[in-house]
Parts: sequence; C-alpha cells; structure tokens
Amino acid sequence: MSFSPPLPAPIARYFAANPSFDVEGMLAPFAADAVVVDERQTRTGTDELRAWITEATVGVKAISTPVSATQEDDRHIVVANVAGDFPGSPVPLTFRFQLAGEEISHLEIV
Repeated sequence: MSFSPPLPAPIARYFAANPSFDVEGMLAPFAADAVVVDERQTRTGTDELRAWITEATVGVKAISTPVSATQEDDRHIVVANVAGDFPGSPVPLTFRFQLAGEEISHLEIV
C-alpha cells in the first residue's frame, strides 16, 4: 500500500519486514537506544526490542497491514490492521513513531 506522502524509510522498512517475520529486518530501523511502549510495557534497547518482536510478532504470527498514515508534529502515526493467532484478531492498532534522523527512536502502540 502506498501513502501520500510516503512513509519515512525506517517506518516502511519496519512494516515491510513484518509479513515474513524477519526479526532482524524489523529491528534494523530502530536506534540502539530506542524505546517501545506496547501493552503498557516499556522496552528499551536492541536486546529488549528483539525479545519484544520475537514474542509479540513472531510468537503470535502477527502481521500488521498499514491502512492510513498521518503526521502530527514530530510523530508519524500509522493505523494498521493486525491479524494473527491471538484473541480478537484482527484488531486495528495505532503505531506512533518518532524518528531521530533515519532511525526509529520511539514507538508507542495503542
């Protein structure tokens, strides 16, 4: 799916790696000290983010399909339908990204 304007490259890479459950591909766009807040838990840094992707994505075969994208100040907001092996699937979730240069520095999923 294409958006106008297009998703910033790091965000596009994150979503592109998801359908193949490519943990390292999903992790690559994040800064080494990036923070992710998901399901009221905060994870920081490469090791914690790798464990989060392995558990929250690969573990339940969750595939996030972006359906809309907007920008509010320094946040890139992507709404995605997330489907997988979990109760209530599929669900719409909002991904709020912040970038630092060409890396994702912060992601909150609600």
